[in-house]
Amino acid sequence: MRILFFGRGVISTQYAWAFEKAGHTVEFYVRKGRKESFGSNIELEMWDARRGKQLIKESWNVKLHEELSPNYDLIIVSVNTEQLPEAAQLLSTAAGNTPVLIFNNVWQDLKSSILPLSMNNVVFGFPGGGGGIADNRLRGGFLKMLFLEKPRVGTEQINNKVKELFESAHFKISWIKDMQNWLWGHFAMNAAIETEVLKLGSFPALMNHSDSFANVGKNMREIIPVLKARGAKIDRISLLLTKIPPALLGTLFNKVIFAKGSLPRLFMEYNNSKAGFAVLEVVREAKKLGIPFPRLTVTFENTEHHKVIENSIS
Repeated sequence: MRILFFGRGVISTQYAWAFEKAGHTVEFYVRKGRKESFGSNIELEMWDARRGKQLIKESWNVKLHEELSPNYDLIIVSVNTEQLPEAAQLLSTAAGNTPVLIFNNVWQDLKSSILPLSMNNVVFGFPGGGGGIADNRLRGGFLKMLFLEKPRVGTEQINNKVKELFESAHFKISWIKDMQNWLWGHFAMNAAIETEVLKLGSFPALMNHSDSFANVGKNMREIIPVLKARGAKIDRISLLLTKIPPALLGTLFNKVIFAKGSLPRLFMEYNNSKAGFAVLEVVREAKKLGIPFPRLTVTFENTEHHKVIENSIS
């Protein structure tokens, strides 16, 4: 299969590497000027957990393009959430009828998030990995599991193509019946976590602060009413975050979910992305709905995104 990745970020690079190793042709679309600045290779230092826990260290040659064409079997989009509208607009004019996998967080309703692309030509999924890129060096990794929406009417053929692709590279798919609801819940969790990152300054700092995840639980308690007001069904994980006492929740995250040496913890520690957009979107929604948001608002008022929020709802 010939696959184009939209952007050469952490997720795109890691899955592209895995697909190439499985015998597929992978290429990247990047913004004008990035081809020269990125260069023709990237240094990889990442964990591959498809068969045990294997550390990959290699200089990987990549093929970059600054123009889009429809000459692919599949286009995979994994970008920052705020970049998705621009990506969808560009793909609608340059990608023809090439099927598209949207492989990242979404806070809007799914149809609006990919306009003017057709829902019949798009499927939604979410990766099981993370990390960061600095100085053309990627540190991170991916798990065996990833998430993919169950076929909608009209997307059966695309879903099957995506399924065959991931299974050919020995990934395991967790099928999501209501991808809209699942993504809303995941985005809300990101906002709860990023609130603490804004306080502490970085994702590594989050992982090494004793009260971080107790506070994440408190943040989720504020966000739940926003999800309910949107009509979301609150999943079991989100409910647990609001029911477990904060001190116990902090222990659960620090000792189990993000235990020292675990891959989820390493992915977070390698994450050097700029936090804040998820908080911006959730706070904006809460203000629009008239839902009080003291914890997240106080944290956010001293960040560079605060004026953006105020201007967008005034």
